[in-house]
Amino acid sequence: MAQKLLQRYKDNDRMNHWFMAIMFFMAALSGLAFFHPSLFFFTNLFGGGQWTRILHPFMGVLMVLSFLGMFLRLWKDNVVTEADHEWRKHAGKMIHGDKSNMPPVGKYNFGQKVIFWVMAGSLTVLLLTGFIFWRPWFAPYFSIDFMRFAVLLHAVSAVVLILATIVHVYAAIWVKGTVRAMTRGTVTESWAKLNHPLWHKEVTKGQ
Repeated sequence: MAQKLLQRYKDNDRMNHWFMAIMFFMAALSGLAFFHPSLFFFTNLFGGGQWTRILHPFMGVLMVLSFLGMFLRLWKDNVVTEADHEWRKHAGKMIHGDKSNMPPVGKYNFGQKVIFWVMAGSLTVLLLTGFIFWRPWFAPYFSIDFMRFAVLLHAVSAVVLILATIVHVYAAIWVKGTVRAMTRGTVTESWAKLNHPLWHKEVTKGQ
């Protein structure tokens, strides 16, 4: 008997997610090309060094705008509550395979919420610092020392964002059935009951 499916994400949410993922991938590769000389070969993907320098900030802005659309829809679901702190206390056992004592969670658990806010913070820093040394548009308004500091913050924030994304992808693969939510928009009812029981109760009206 086929399991009942519940809608986790609408089509426009999934399209926005994958557009943001593509922009992240392209912005990351083009940014890494300038991070260290050994990675400069990535510029070949974008038509050479000059085109990579031109395209990188535009791809970054598109990524931020895409995330902004998601942020406005999901930030309320990612507010950390007292229940999340209780979930955090049992997270270690869950990582080792014991989910028996995990408190019930809503649409997102504490780990997912942390990743959400880390991404929001790092993208904000990337956007602000990127504008500071974006030539030829804004860089002339800032001193060279200020731009150097902005470049350092930009690089640190980029590393944080890349690490957060790796954790995000790994967790989605680790929790079987999660990837389906962003490829098909639905999850099985058993997945919802096991991983997000409060959300399951909400969308099924307690049935």
